[in-house]
Amino acid sequence: DVTEIEEKEAQAKQEEQIMKEQELSNLLHEKRYLKALGLAISLDRPHTVLTVVKAILKEPEGRRHLEENIVRLRKDQKEAVLAFLVTWNTNSRNCHEAQAVLETLLKHEAPDTLLQFSGIKSAVESLLPYT
Repeated sequence: DVTEIEEKEAQAKQEEQIMKEQELSNLLHEKRYLKALGLAISLDRPHTVLTVVKAILKEPEGRRHLEENIVRLRKDQKEAVLAFLVTWNTNSRNCHEAQAVLETLLKHEAPDTLLQFSGIKSAVESLLPYT
């Protein structure tokens, strides 16, 4: 019977998730946005990533700070953010944040690099009607 082992594994995963949530909350409170972005992306939390982006943009010189943080993300993280911003862009409450992130990606990534992003074709097709 492996029920007990599976329950322990599930409990360990749940505890790890709670720890990551707490860490994310602490990072936001400490204004360590790059780590907060990375953690929210790794947790696959588009709304949390949006919350981090909004927090960055509320700072003085928020656009510059947003650029600095987005540029420092890994390629896979940028791909995830691109996928997230496609959804954000469809909502008028979040479209400004989506456009700010999109502007940063377009400004700092070479076209050849952008073409190598997974899902770039569908992302562009989805962004065009709302942009």
